[in-house]
Amino acid sequence: MRKISITVMKQTVYEDLIEEYENPIQHACDMKIGQVFIANGWEKPEGLCNSAWESMSPFVMTLAHGGEDIYDGWMKNKKSAMISCNDGFRPVSFLIEVLENEA
Repeated sequence: MRKISITVMKQTVYEDLIEEYENPIQHACDMKIGQVFIANGWEKPEGLCNSAWESMSPFVMTLAHGGEDIYDGWMKNKKSAMISCNDGFRPVSFLIEVLENEA
């Protein structure tokens, strides 16, 4: 099984939606741009948000088991995917890609 790199690429924050709909919470998202996690197949990397993992784990598992070209040509690198977490207030985009030297 291949190891998969998960890199935090971008985060958007919708302050208007947060103000109108969200109950105040501390540490809603602790992800930092450029932060990298390494996944060993189905095992969630330590420190990665549960919500983000639930959004990306099927893609991570597919790539870890040798799958590629998710969605038929969607990505320039066939052994990668760009996935966002399902937080409607502050979605985070993650680049997931196979670590070639770890295959």
